[in-house]
Amino acid sequence: MKFTYLLVVLFTLSSCVKDTTSVHEKNTPVVAEDSNTYSAINTKITPSTERNVFQNSPEYLAKNEGELSELDSETAYEMCERALTDYYKAVWNGLDIELDTFIDNDNLKQYTQKKIQSQYDVYKNFTKNSVQDIDIGAWEVKYTDDVNGGFLYLKLPVEINKSVGSYGEVTEFLVRNVNGKLVLVDWYTGAKDSYDFMVRGENLTIDNPNIWNDSE
Repeated sequence: MKFTYLLVVLFTLSSCVKDTTSVHEKNTPVVAEDSNTYSAINTKITPSTERNVFQNSPEYLAKNEGELSELDSETAYEMCERALTDYYKAVWNGLDIELDTFIDNDNLKQYTQKKIQSQYDVYKNFTKNSVQDIDIGAWEVKYTDDVNGGFLYLKLPVEINKSVGSYGEVTEFLVRNVNGKLVLVDWYTGAKDSYDFMVRGENLTIDNPNIWNDSE
């Protein structure tokens, strides 16, 4: 009789453990998103990801190969986040950056290369204080239609965390769909004394996705 009772107790305990595990798995938190403003996302960079930056270079594909829409907002954000991460690591840590991953226009590519080299020359004496990761704050996105298939405007406030200290900047991006792939057609960081601020001017309105098509 005691043996039968012990089996019943063990069976009951076993059932409770299984039920608790199932409830835990089913109650994974779900993050709600607004169509225009999104929660902060923290991008952590480790030495292993630094070494594999080219091996893991992704392609950012549009939802629909033939058009751009608001449905591409999250993928565009991911591309801009990766571009910023790689940019700050190139400027502060001297790492290579694969601009072909983000940029199709040769003029913008050349400008960005000059921008990185110029900023690296300024900060190269401080490379021991390297960038560890970046934090993106609440960001904005807006879709605008035009005769060339439309473009997305994104505004990303970023906190650049270094070995010692941090600083913040806001960067604006314009994104198009080129043959089914999302690409940057312009990006501008308007912080005082930034490269864009000094070369392109201050307080620019970033709304011309064709600006780099002109060779001048």
